[in-house]
Amino acid sequence: MAICTFALMELQFYKYQGTGNDFILVDNRPLLFSKNDTKLVAALCDRKFGIGADGLILLEEHPTVDFTMVYYNADGNISSMCGNGGRCITHFANFLGIIDTTATFEAIDGLHETKIEDGLVHLKMQNVTEIQQEKEFTFLDTGSPHHVEVVEKLSEFDVFTKGRSIRNNRYGKTGANVNFVEELSENNFAVRTYERGVEDETLSCGTGVTAVALAMHASGRVTSEKVALQQPGGTLQISFSKTEEGYKNVFLIGPATQVFKGIITV
Repeated sequence: MAICTFALMELQFYKYQGTGNDFILVDNRPLLFSKNDTKLVAALCDRKFGIGADGLILLEEHPTVDFTMVYYNADGNISSMCGNGGRCITHFANFLGIIDTTATFEAIDGLHETKIEDGLVHLKMQNVTEIQQEKEFTFLDTGSPHHVEVVEKLSEFDVFTKGRSIRNNRYGKTGANVNFVEELSENNFAVRTYERGVEDETLSCGTGVTAVALAMHASGRVTSEKVALQQPGGTLQISFSKTEEGYKNVFLIGPATQVFKGIITV
Protein backbone atom coordinates (compact mmCIF):
# COMPACT_ATOMS: atom_id res chain seq x y z
CA MET A 1 0.00 0.00 0.00
CA ALA A 2 1.37 3.39 -1.01
CA ILE A 3 1.77 5.90 1.76
CA CYS A 4 1.17 9.55 0.90
CA THR A 5 3.44 12.06 2.57
CA PHE A 6 3.08 15.81 2.65
CA ALA A 7 6.09 18.09 3.07
CA LEU A 8 5.49 20.68 5.74
CA MET A 9 7.38 23.95 6.01
CA GLU A 10 7.97 26.22 8.97
CA LEU A 11 7.04 29.73 7.86
CA GLN A 12 8.46 32.70 9.73
CA PHE A 13 6.09 35.64 9.70
CA TYR A 14 5.74 39.10 11.20
CA LYS A 15 2.45 40.63 12.25
CA TYR A 16 2.02 44.35 11.52
CA GLN A 17 -0.72 46.90 11.94
CA GLY A 18 -1.18 50.37 10.52
CA THR A 19 -3.94 52.22 12.42
CA GLY A 20 -5.65 48.90 13.06
CA ASN A 21 -5.40 47.57 9.50
CA ASP A 22 -3.43 44.37 10.21
CA PHE A 23 -1.23 42.26 7.96
CA ILE A 24 0.94 39.17 7.89
CA LEU A 25 4.37 40.12 6.48
CA VAL A 26 6.68 37.48 4.99
CA ASP A 27 10.24 37.96 3.74
CA ASN A 28 9.92 36.03 0.50
CA ARG A 29 13.27 36.94 -1.03
CA PRO A 30 14.20 33.20 -1.03
CA LEU A 31 10.90 32.58 -2.94
CA LEU A 32 9.85 29.76 -0.63
CA PHE A 33 6.25 30.93 -0.26
CA SER A 34 3.93 29.59 -2.96
CA LYS A 35 2.34 32.68 -4.47
CA ASN A 36 -0.41 30.68 -6.21
CA ASP A 37 -1.72 29.01 -3.05
CA THR A 38 -4.78 31.16 -2.40
CA LYS A 39 -6.16 28.63 0.10
CA LEU A 40 -3.02 28.92 2.20
CA VAL A 41 -3.21 32.72 2.22
CA ALA A 42 -6.87 32.63 3.24
CA ALA A 43 -6.11 30.07 5.96
CA LEU A 44 -3.29 32.18 7.39
CA CYS A 45 -5.52 35.27 7.44
CA ASP A 46 -8.37 33.41 9.16
CA ARG A 47 -8.91 34.90 12.62
CA LYS A 48 -10.25 31.68 14.14
CA PHE A 49 -7.96 29.00 12.70
CA GLY A 50 -4.95 30.95 11.40
CA ILE A 51 -2.81 33.92 12.38
CA GLY A 52 -5.54 36.42 11.56
CA ALA A 53 -5.18 39.50 9.36
CA ASP A 54 -6.86 41.79 6.85
CA GLY A 55 -4.27 40.70 4.30
CA LEU A 56 -0.92 39.04 3.64
CA ILE A 57 2.11 40.79 2.13
CA LEU A 58 5.21 39.27 0.58
CA LEU A 59 8.43 41.25 0.36
CA GLU A 60 10.48 40.13 -2.64
CA GLU A 61 13.57 41.15 -4.57
CA HIS A 62 13.31 43.66 -7.42
CA PRO A 63 15.91 44.04 -10.19
CA THR A 64 16.15 47.82 -10.10
CA VAL A 65 14.41 49.27 -7.01
CA ASP A 66 14.59 48.36 -3.32
CA PHE A 67 11.94 45.63 -3.21
CA THR A 68 8.63 44.33 -4.55
CA MET A 69 5.36 44.28 -2.61
CA VAL A 70 2.93 41.43 -3.34
CA TYR A 71 -0.40 41.94 -1.58
CA TYR A 72 -3.23 39.48 -0.96
CA ASN A 73 -6.64 40.20 0.52
CA ALA A 74 -7.86 38.06 3.39
CA ASP A 75 -9.84 35.95 0.93
CA GLY A 76 -6.54 34.74 -0.56
CA ASN A 77 -6.70 36.63 -3.82
CA ILE A 78 -4.09 39.01 -5.21
CA SER A 79 -5.48 42.48 -4.73
CA SER A 80 -5.06 46.06 -5.86
CA MET A 81 -2.84 48.50 -3.96
CA CYS A 82 -3.07 48.65 -0.18
CA GLY A 83 -1.89 51.95 1.30
CA ASN A 84 -1.58 50.84 4.91
CA GLY A 85 0.16 47.70 3.69
CA GLY A 86 2.60 49.89 1.77
CA ARG A 87 3.42 51.76 4.97
CA CYS A 88 3.86 48.50 6.89
CA ILE A 89 6.15 46.92 4.30
CA THR A 90 8.29 50.05 4.37
CA HIS A 91 8.76 49.59 8.13
CA PHE A 92 9.43 45.88 7.54
CA ALA A 93 12.10 46.60 4.91
CA ASN A 94 13.77 48.99 7.35
CA PHE A 95 13.60 46.34 10.10
CA LEU A 96 15.25 43.79 7.78
CA GLY A 97 18.02 46.23 6.91
CA ILE A 98 17.04 46.42 3.24
CA ILE A 99 16.51 50.19 3.40
CA ASP A 100 17.46 53.07 5.67
CA THR A 101 14.84 55.82 5.80
CA THR A 102 13.89 56.18 2.13
CA ALA A 103 12.93 53.65 -0.51
CA THR A 104 11.32 52.98 -3.84
CA PHE A 105 9.31 49.80 -4.27
CA GLU A 106 7.03 48.28 -6.87
CA ALA A 107 3.44 47.28 -6.10
CA ILE A 108 0.68 46.08 -8.39
CA ASP A 109 -0.15 49.66 -9.41
CA GLY A 110 3.44 50.69 -10.15
CA LEU A 111 6.34 52.32 -8.33
CA HIS A 112 5.99 54.06 -4.97
CA GLU A 113 8.39 56.33 -3.13
CA THR A 114 8.36 56.16 0.65
CA LYS A 115 10.22 57.53 3.65
CA ILE A 116 10.29 57.14 7.42
CA GLU A 117 10.36 60.42 9.29
CA ASP A 118 9.67 61.20 12.96
CA GLY A 119 8.18 57.75 13.50
CA LEU A 120 5.72 58.06 10.63
CA VAL A 121 5.78 56.47 7.21
CA HIS A 122 5.14 58.82 4.27
CA LEU A 123 3.96 56.79 1.27
CA LYS A 124 3.63 58.45 -2.11
CA MET A 125 0.48 57.30 -3.88
CA GLN A 126 -0.26 57.35 -7.60
CA ASN A 127 -1.48 60.52 -9.31
CA VAL A 128 -5.27 60.76 -9.64
CA THR A 129 -6.56 62.37 -12.83
CA GLU A 130 -10.14 61.07 -13.00
CA ILE A 131 -12.81 61.67 -10.37
CA GLN A 132 -16.43 60.77 -11.03
CA GLN A 133 -18.69 63.08 -9.05
CA GLU A 134 -22.33 62.08 -8.72
CA LYS A 135 -25.10 63.67 -6.68
CA GLU A 136 -24.90 61.19 -3.81
CA PHE A 137 -21.32 59.93 -4.03
CA THR A 138 -17.87 60.28 -5.59
CA PHE A 139 -15.97 57.48 -7.29
CA LEU A 140 -12.22 57.42 -7.88
CA ASP A 141 -9.27 55.04 -8.02
CA THR A 142 -6.35 55.66 -5.66
CA GLY A 143 -4.63 52.35 -6.41
CA SER A 144 -7.88 50.62 -5.49
CA PRO A 145 -11.41 51.66 -6.55
CA HIS A 146 -13.34 53.66 -3.95
CA HIS A 147 -16.92 54.81 -3.52
CA VAL A 148 -17.06 57.87 -1.21
CA GLU A 149 -20.36 58.91 0.36
CA VAL A 150 -21.06 61.61 2.94
CA VAL A 151 -23.46 60.60 5.72
CA GLU A 152 -24.73 61.90 9.05
CA LYS A 153 -24.24 60.24 12.45
CA LEU A 154 -21.43 58.04 11.15
CA SER A 155 -20.88 56.40 14.54
CA GLU A 156 -24.41 54.94 14.36
CA PHE A 157 -24.32 54.12 10.63
CA ASP A 158 -24.75 50.49 9.46
CA VAL A 159 -21.50 50.33 7.49
CA PHE A 160 -21.58 46.57 7.01
CA THR A 161 -25.07 46.28 5.50
CA LYS A 162 -24.97 49.45 3.42
CA GLY A 163 -21.36 48.92 2.36
CA ARG A 164 -21.92 45.34 1.25
CA SER A 165 -24.99 46.36 -0.73
CA ILE A 166 -23.13 49.12 -2.61
CA ARG A 167 -20.04 46.97 -3.11
CA ASN A 168 -22.05 44.18 -4.76
CA ASN A 169 -25.13 45.78 -6.29
CA ARG A 170 -23.57 48.90 -7.76
CA TYR A 171 -20.13 47.58 -8.70
CA GLY A 172 -20.83 43.94 -9.48
CA LYS A 173 -18.38 41.05 -9.24
CA THR A 174 -15.27 43.24 -9.37
CA GLY A 175 -16.64 45.39 -6.57
CA ALA A 176 -15.27 48.50 -4.95
CA ASN A 177 -14.36 49.65 -1.47
CA VAL A 178 -17.04 51.79 0.13
CA ASN A 179 -16.18 54.75 2.37
CA PHE A 180 -18.72 56.60 4.51
CA VAL A 181 -17.64 60.07 5.63
CA GLU A 182 -18.72 62.67 8.17
CA GLU A 183 -17.17 66.12 8.48
CA LEU A 184 -15.94 66.83 12.02
CA SER A 185 -14.36 70.24 11.55
CA GLU A 186 -12.42 72.17 8.95
CA ASN A 187 -10.05 69.77 7.10
CA ASN A 188 -10.94 67.00 9.54
CA PHE A 189 -13.20 64.05 8.69
CA ALA A 190 -14.30 60.76 10.22
CA VAL A 191 -14.24 57.74 7.90
CA ARG A 192 -15.52 54.18 8.11
CA THR A 193 -14.80 51.72 5.31
CA TYR A 194 -16.24 48.47 3.98
CA GLU A 195 -13.41 46.66 2.17
CA ARG A 196 -13.87 44.24 -0.68
CA GLY A 197 -11.79 41.08 -0.28
CA VAL A 198 -12.08 41.36 3.48
CA GLU A 199 -15.85 41.68 2.95
CA ASP A 200 -16.31 43.53 6.20
CA GLU A 201 -15.65 46.86 7.83
CA THR A 202 -11.97 47.37 8.63
CA LEU A 203 -10.47 49.63 11.27
CA SER A 204 -8.54 51.58 8.66
CA CYS A 205 -8.01 51.80 4.89
CA GLY A 206 -5.11 53.76 3.42
CA THR A 207 -6.28 54.00 -0.18
CA GLY A 208 -9.73 54.73 1.26
CA VAL A 209 -8.74 57.80 3.26
CA THR A 210 -6.67 58.95 0.28
CA ALA A 211 -9.81 58.73 -1.85
CA VAL A 212 -11.85 60.56 0.78
CA ALA A 213 -9.39 63.43 1.08
CA LEU A 214 -9.27 63.96 -2.69
CA ALA A 215 -13.04 63.58 -3.03
CA MET A 216 -13.66 66.17 -0.31
CA HIS A 217 -11.27 68.59 -2.01
CA ALA A 218 -12.75 67.97 -5.46
CA SER A 219 -16.26 68.63 -4.13
CA GLY A 220 -15.19 71.89 -2.48
CA ARG A 221 -15.68 70.70 1.10
CA VAL A 222 -12.05 71.53 1.87
CA THR A 223 -9.58 73.99 0.39
CA SER A 224 -6.45 72.88 2.26
CA GLU A 225 -4.05 70.45 0.57
CA LYS A 226 -3.57 68.55 3.83
CA VAL A 227 -6.47 66.67 5.41
CA ALA A 228 -6.81 64.62 8.62
CA LEU A 229 -8.92 61.46 8.49
CA GLN A 230 -10.07 59.82 11.73
CA GLN A 231 -10.91 56.11 11.51
CA PRO A 232 -11.79 53.56 14.17
CA GLY A 233 -8.15 52.42 14.18
CA GLY A 234 -6.53 55.85 14.33
CA THR A 235 -5.82 59.02 12.40
CA LEU A 236 -4.03 59.31 9.05
CA GLN A 237 -3.08 62.41 7.11
CA ILE A 238 -3.18 63.00 3.37
CA SER A 239 -1.21 65.73 1.63
CA PHE A 240 -1.41 66.50 -2.08
CA SER A 241 -1.00 69.10 -4.82
CA LYS A 242 -3.90 70.10 -7.06
CA THR A 243 -2.94 70.74 -10.67
CA GLU A 244 -4.82 71.23 -13.93
CA GLU A 245 -4.30 67.53 -14.66
CA GLY A 246 -5.62 66.38 -11.29
CA TYR A 247 -3.91 65.47 -8.03
CA LYS A 248 -0.16 64.88 -7.75
CA ASN A 249 2.37 64.43 -4.94
CA VAL A 250 -0.25 62.52 -2.97
CA PHE A 251 1.15 61.23 0.32
CA LEU A 252 -0.44 58.88 2.86
CA ILE A 253 1.11 59.62 6.25
CA GLY A 254 0.81 57.61 9.45
CA PRO A 255 2.34 55.04 11.81
CA ALA A 256 3.22 51.41 11.11
CA THR A 257 3.85 49.01 13.98
CA GLN A 258 5.36 45.54 14.23
CA VAL A 259 3.14 43.70 16.70
CA PHE A 260 4.86 40.32 16.96
CA LYS A 261 6.70 37.64 14.99
CA GLY A 262 6.27 33.90 14.95
CA ILE A 263 6.63 30.59 13.16
CA ILE A 264 3.73 28.58 11.80
CA THR A 265 3.84 25.16 10.12
CA VAL A 266 2.19 25.21 6.68
